[in-house]
Amino acid sequence: MSSQSSPAQPAPIAARVPLETTHHGHRRVDDYEWLREKESPEVIAYLEAENDYTQAQTAHLAGLREKIFEEIKSRTLETDLSVPVRIRDHWYYSRSFEGREYGASCRVPADGGDWTPPVPATDTAPDQPALEGEEVLLDLNALAEGHEFFSLGGSTISPDDALLAYATDVVGDERYTIRVRDLRTGLLLDDEITGALGGATWDRAGEHFYYTTVDETWRPDKVWRHTLGTDQADDELVFFEPDARYWVSVGRSRTDRFLMIVAGSKTTTEFRVLDADAPDAEFTVFAERVEGIEYNLEHAVIGGEDCFLVLHNASGPDFELSRAPLAPTAHTGWQPLIPHDPAVRLEDVDAYAGHLVVHQRSEGLTQLRVLDLGPDGIADDHLVRFADALYTIGSSSNPEFHAPVIRLGYTTLAKPGAVYSYDVRERSLTLLKETPVLGGYDPSDYAEHRLWATAEDGEQVPISLVVPADAATDGTMPVLLYGYGSYEASIDPYFSIARLSLLDRGVGFAIAHVRGGGEMGRRWYDDGKLAHKANTFDDFNACARHLIATGWTAADRLVAEGGSAGGLLMGAVVNRAPELYAGIVAQVPFVDPLTTMLDSSLPLTVMEYDEWGNPEDDPDAYATIAAYAPYDNVTAQDYPPILAETSLNDTRVLYVEPAKWIAKLRATAVGRREFLLKTEMSAGHGGVSGRYRAWTDRAFTLAWILDRVGRG
Repeated sequence: MSSQSSPAQPAPIAARVPLETTHHGHRRVDDYEWLREKESPEVIAYLEAENDYTQAQTAHLAGLREKIFEEIKSRTLETDLSVPVRIRDHWYYSRSFEGREYGASCRVPADGGDWTPPVPATDTAPDQPALEGEEVLLDLNALAEGHEFFSLGGSTISPDDALLAYATDVVGDERYTIRVRDLRTGLLLDDEITGALGGATWDRAGEHFYYTTVDETWRPDKVWRHTLGTDQADDELVFFEPDARYWVSVGRSRTDRFLMIVAGSKTTTEFRVLDADAPDAEFTVFAERVEGIEYNLEHAVIGGEDCFLVLHNASGPDFELSRAPLAPTAHTGWQPLIPHDPAVRLEDVDAYAGHLVVHQRSEGLTQLRVLDLGPDGIADDHLVRFADALYTIGSSSNPEFHAPVIRLGYTTLAKPGAVYSYDVRERSLTLLKETPVLGGYDPSDYAEHRLWATAEDGEQVPISLVVPADAATDGTMPVLLYGYGSYEASIDPYFSIARLSLLDRGVGFAIAHVRGGGEMGRRWYDDGKLAHKANTFDDFNACARHLIATGWTAADRLVAEGGSAGGLLMGAVVNRAPELYAGIVAQVPFVDPLTTMLDSSLPLTVMEYDEWGNPEDDPDAYATIAAYAPYDNVTAQDYPPILAETSLNDTRVLYVEPAKWIAKLRATAVGRREFLLKTEMSAGHGGVSGRYRAWTDRAFTLAWILDRVGRG
């Protein structure tokens, strides 16, 4: 079935303006680089023409889009409240309201040493408090008023609980404005920081905060210290990172004793720490950067002694957890607590007064490991266990060092996300809240499977699959196959209300855990980047072939989807094996990596050399990227229908990449040539803002997918 059922409107044809370049003896002609001129009226007119064409070609799906939107809406508890999180003497939580795009951030006083979060009244009216003593800190609807786009970059409470620093972006370019609200009076202070990346980090006294800014390539390169009541022009530059491969960030330890500045590249880390117990101290380097050594710091108290926990790869690629003194120490002086194990990838560690929590993964699944602390050190070591074969578990919303319990999240492809409290001493779980799914949802109506596909080189690639419980393996079921495969990012099993609109129409959903991600440890990542990047694409196509060969689906009803670096994956797999797919959805896709990586002035390029290579200086890197770059490898073959979605103000993957790609596909491909470009003119890398707009956006994509597989 064709999603382009309105042939009367011709597709936009981008003008060809050949730009010839030569690199390492290779001649390259780019006909569509002119689309990079974002301020050009011709470029805007072309993008708008593409939007008009996309709307015309999908007009027949308007009813289905509306139906899917209503399904998402009807399954969602619109007036809701998150599980409150304790910070010092208050419980903090967020509220959502029926009919409103955005929610509100609130707090209520805490009651002494009770760590049981308060339970609000259900379905509280927006103008009524959900809990007694409720204080509204931020009304996001009010902050978003008058703006097409709105994003809250972060909010932090001062140590005396009196001031709130928060960051907002109303463009989508992830350059935030930081403001400070006095919670005692409700008034905004005069302080205003523009051009910041994300939020603010308070010092212990609450008289200053730290923030980062970016350079012209959107690299976070500077950390500043702002004194309340002064102008931004007077802020102190605390740290500047000159190496273009590195980015910086600033934060505070859970114990509130240390401020930390991190400078990191894709392969190397360096921490600077400031001890609040030493008023006259300055930031000092903990362990100087050594190329190839990554580490992370966490302040802990073990056996009555202060120390740093160091999670590092100096002893092996899957990381080791070590203990180090507070004084600057080289990695040779770190003492192992959890030695390196090639079967277990250690990812993070959180320290509390009575226990440590280690985030790790093994055999492709996440795990939480708890180390109970006694008077003499580590007294016990165990995993928090659940019975499901496929799941994702993680610890979050645990800001207080003295908390006696662990707040954790748990989900599967079929089970909605749930928040638990875990008692370390009793090893008992208490369910605090499960994400409501209205309309009589029953997880037993769906079945989850772990499959393994064999890649071309013999590697076994895991697939997570959820299908209707009565799904047959006779090739008749449509499937949406999702993938990412870069930056060691893991796409772990997760629940989605919107996905139910696929499952309840008999469409399965699968995640291909391809190399380049981190699901199977650091080796999995290393085998899918730089010179090994082709493994990512071969793995995904192997997963598609496995789903087809084992009868879960067929090529004429298999749609693939990926975003950002996963959009590069989409472009590469469809170049290599277009016959495997009935459609491709590429969201904010990084489909022109050769042009991007050849231009060090573009956002993020230099920082990305360790991921993709430096084709400007390295002939081998040029050849590698040129061999798989989706834009460069478009050929005269019959591609399946493609929907590319992008945002004009995206600073991570510029809109020009999918615009060029669609233009070249339309000019080069043979056969169906059904290609659509949808550009959000007021959004960033994450797409539109506001939940109803996000649901509308997702309904558009799901309707297109369903139309491709004949389930519309």
